[in-house]
Amino acid sequence: MNIEDYREYCLSLGNDIEEKLPFQKFKSGEGVLVFYVSGHMFSFFDCNDFSVISLKCQPERVEDLKAQYECIGNPYNESPKHWIGIAPAAAPDELLKELPRNSYEIVRAKYRKNKK
Repeated sequence: MNIEDYREYCLSLGNDIEEKLPFQKFKSGEGVLVFYVSGHMFSFFDCNDFSVISLKCQPERVEDLKAQYECIGNPYNESPKHWIGIAPAAAPDELLKELPRNSYEIVRAKYRKNKK
């Protein structure tokens, strides 16, 4: 999956998704595209270096995913307890669909839970 296909897929996950470039004030973050649901990040990557996508993940799944897939590693600049990094060039397309959807659902559910 290329960068544009991934972007389109993330935007297709729900009507409540926004994309922003929030780190433009920082030289190393100028090209970081972030996807939000209800104002909270669920996926991001550097548009200038599409080598790692960072995604939210259930802590209990992180180590299993890393053991099962060589394309799964640590996220960029986030807690490895709650986030994973995935190398899109090495990942199967079905994984590049399942994990962002999972991340979206984690963040959406947490936001709804906190709103009640």
